[in-house]
Amino acid sequence: MDEFTIGYLAELTASLTEKLLGKLRDSIVGPEKEQAIRRCLHTAMEALMATAKTKSRDKQNLLETIFRKFFAKAAVGKEVGALLNGHSLNRKKLLELFKQAGFNARKLPGVDFKEAISAFEQAFLSAATEEPALQGTIQTNQLLAQTKLLGEIRDSTRAKTPAAKALRESYLNHLFESSRQLSLSGIDPNVASKAETRLQLDGIYTALLTLAPEMLERLERSAMPEKETRRLSALEQLNRQNRLVLLGDPGSGKSTFVNFVALCFAGEMLRRQEANLRLLTAPLPSQKEDDEKQKRRQPWQHGALLPVRIILRDFAARGLPEAGKKVSAEHLWNFIVAELEPATLGDFAPHLKNELREKGGLLLLDGLDEVPEAQQRRMQIKQAVEDFAACFPHCRMLVTSRTYAYQKQDWRLPSFAEAVLAPFSAGQIRSFVEHWYSHIAASRGWHRDDAQGRAELLKRAIFGSKNLQALAERPLLLTLMASLHAWRGGSLPEKREQLYADTVDLLLDWWESPKTVRDAKGEIKVLQPSLAEWLKVDKQKVRELLNESAYFAHSAQPDLQGTADIAESELVQKLIRLSPDPDMKPARLVEFLSQRAGLLLPRGEGVYTFPHRTFQEYLAACYLTDHDYPDKLAELAKTDPNRWREVALLAAAKASRGSDFAVWALVDSLCYDAPEKAQTNLTEIWGGHLAGQTLVESANLSRVSARNKARVELVQKWLTHILRREDFPATERALAGNSLAYLGDPRFRADAWFLPDEPLLGFVEIPAGEFLMGSDKEKDSQAWDNELKQHKLTLPRYYIARYPVTVAQFQSFVNESNYKPEDPESLNGLPNHPVVNVTWHEALAYCEWLTERLRNWKETPEPLASLLKKQDWRITLPSEAEWEKAARGADGRIYPWGNEADANRANYSDTGIGATSAVGCFPGGASPYGCEEMSGNVLEWTRSLWEDYPYPTDAKERAKRENLEAPRDKGRVVRGGAFSGSVWHVRCACRVRFYPYYWFINLGFRVAATPVGCSHYSDL
Repeated sequence: MDEFTIGYLAELTASLTEKLLGKLRDSIVGPEKEQAIRRCLHTAMEALMATAKTKSRDKQNLLETIFRKFFAKAAVGKEVGALLNGHSLNRKKLLELFKQAGFNARKLPGVDFKEAISAFEQAFLSAATEEPALQGTIQTNQLLAQTKLLGEIRDSTRAKTPAAKALRESYLNHLFESSRQLSLSGIDPNVASKAETRLQLDGIYTALLTLAPEMLERLERSAMPEKETRRLSALEQLNRQNRLVLLGDPGSGKSTFVNFVALCFAGEMLRRQEANLRLLTAPLPSQKEDDEKQKRRQPWQHGALLPVRIILRDFAARGLPEAGKKVSAEHLWNFIVAELEPATLGDFAPHLKNELREKGGLLLLDGLDEVPEAQQRRMQIKQAVEDFAACFPHCRMLVTSRTYAYQKQDWRLPSFAEAVLAPFSAGQIRSFVEHWYSHIAASRGWHRDDAQGRAELLKRAIFGSKNLQALAERPLLLTLMASLHAWRGGSLPEKREQLYADTVDLLLDWWESPKTVRDAKGEIKVLQPSLAEWLKVDKQKVRELLNESAYFAHSAQPDLQGTADIAESELVQKLIRLSPDPDMKPARLVEFLSQRAGLLLPRGEGVYTFPHRTFQEYLAACYLTDHDYPDKLAELAKTDPNRWREVALLAAAKASRGSDFAVWALVDSLCYDAPEKAQTNLTEIWGGHLAGQTLVESANLSRVSARNKARVELVQKWLTHILRREDFPATERALAGNSLAYLGDPRFRADAWFLPDEPLLGFVEIPAGEFLMGSDKEKDSQAWDNELKQHKLTLPRYYIARYPVTVAQFQSFVNESNYKPEDPESLNGLPNHPVVNVTWHEALAYCEWLTERLRNWKETPEPLASLLKKQDWRITLPSEAEWEKAARGADGRIYPWGNEADANRANYSDTGIGATSAVGCFPGGASPYGCEEMSGNVLEWTRSLWEDYPYPTDAKERAKRENLEAPRDKGRVVRGGAFSGSVWHVRCACRVRFYPYYWFINLGFRVAATPVGCSHYSDL
């Protein structure tokens, strides 16, 4: 989405929607219809705004003025009202009105009004068909008939000849069938060898959500979206972005999403009932199991686009010239043509090219990070993708990649937006399980009640264990859980390593077991014996060979993403050496291997690989637990953590099944000296970091011996040290903070309500004096009008917390006061993370509670004790003026650390964490006074009411602005940006309005000690 949409969408959509709604109210009866019209107008306005492509700041301001004048016209409201009666918009008349509002195409070349108003109309009608309250008010049937007619006309023009139409249909059928079959085993061993028993993607697909900074697009200057709109679906991201990179960890569902989109578009064009646009846009899974409210469909406003699916690993292997040579769109196109040939679709290539160039389509480029020889090839891949985008401007494009691989600057595609796949929510997990068993039941002839019962057992198993629920958040592991659950009849392992172990056994059994058929009498006939029987060796020997192959392939793999290639000749020779049979023929063994799928899969001619990097890492871990454990493993992990971290963690978990001693032995090898004694180079820092992760994943922390307690304390010291290392990646510091949360964070006092273990309990003095408040557009080009104009303000001395209030601190308040949070999820975060999902009133209640505790506590340090007990100071929320001075100091800097953005100094969207982080992870982002986390991590409540600048200096006016008794419908100022916000949000002067009864996943607070109500404060 371009800069204009990001900047103005929220504010303009809210205000202009209200203007239009005001003009339509005479034709609306009842609050339900009014709310439905409001939602339709909001959706339509978003679609309209998204078409603006201007990036100039002056042109953005001009366009904002034009839009406001345009929608203020009564004639515009009358035209939009025509939609209520089933009439199309009068585009000619609306264009004239837009020109009267000041539009000039030469001055604003980035705005196509016809495109914008068409997007508005289509989005409004699409949204209206999903609103039950509007049926009978809006003549939707007539409009849908018109839409269908237009669609049929469009489809009929796509293929001008019978031959072209037949080729197009063949292409779509081929794509439909190849996208529909799941590549990962999800069938239990009893039916794995039956080709007719397969899982189909349309049967079990569950919509994916993203952690992309949608708050940037949806934040309104005077309101907030509803709670359920906090995350956008992957489809909605694709709907919004013409060029999109979808990022995610292994097994997060990137390739599945690519296949599902291709399947649904192909199905829509083929008019297939199994998969089509209706399935693609199905409502998101409910976050609550008992939620019976009608859900809105996911938005898709571009019709059925012709999909082209490309596996970038194959393109790199077969479509690129030698490394170093320049690549263009022609190379990518030639590869597409070559991929059509094996399916006898080569004659479709000219028609495909014409349609992509003239009308557009959807290019799906899967696995950017899995390109072989990435160091040499990534520039060629970028050239091909960017040139193709330029040569086929009407095509929408989706690229997928692992998150951490794409974060390397030389991988990024400058013209592409980014979205990060989120872990599965509880609603998504439930939806997947239900779809899974419903699909399995249909294929096996189970009774519906039986399927529902099995699904319920699996859901109970998952949600009855925090460990299993954490594993189930990853789609790959959830799929494997479901498979094992069906196989085991209801039992699941709790630990990740045990789950991998069972899954590997399942896949090995499938790969290695005899292949059978039934004869005419229905009797089983062995067609091919098992691999172990054929080789005449013990099955364990085959497993050990796979462990060894995985280890050496992982060691030698040039890249750190995807799976390694294993040469067929090497694999065959190793297997033959296992066999005592001198007559074993390599050709027969190759035939055997190529017809199997399981732990090794054929990939291309003479090459095999593991079905997922997860299995490669697990099998390598199994090898290392049997060879020089733990010293060799520790050395590998410390010196090359990006390659060996997952292997080390899995090896520790596997070894711990034999004895707890194995875990502590690995911790000793990783981390044996305190930070102050050790050479604190990156190797030793990684040792401490991985020791923490090892303990969290594999140690029994509920029973720790006296000797091992000393080891835990040593690891805690390392983790605390890591948090302050600015030369260590921000994402890793965040992980270290999470490990510290599980091991116990020594930075906070358990005997003092988990306030920081500092002389002033984490409070920082802000001296009396003058500072610059607000923004100057000449110094800060990102400044908004509500930050203007910059002015000087004098504040008395006060204190403010170094960090936001943490979950542990808020939990202390809840425990001691028996307070019931409005959202119980506010207590679900890690103890040292900022508390979120709290309302303004709850934040204020915490402040009042803490005021009384510190006034009555004998150990409250000076001068806080005297100020609270004798001078009637109190703990409260900072005013927005107090917050801003603490954040930026006196010199008017843009960020707490200076005037240049830096993703290593704050947790915001560019940092890549995608969630809250433990407080104290960003020491480089401290303000001049030493306050931390003021930029990023979480938005923070202030006690100030939302008003325009300048901030008042008069005592009475200031008292009005800081009125704690104001009605609930008066907005309060929120400051600081958040993990989901953009670089714009984390500026010190950025201000947003929320209503005090709101709570969100990125909204927290920090406290201040101020002389609120004292005479020397009010007399300023």
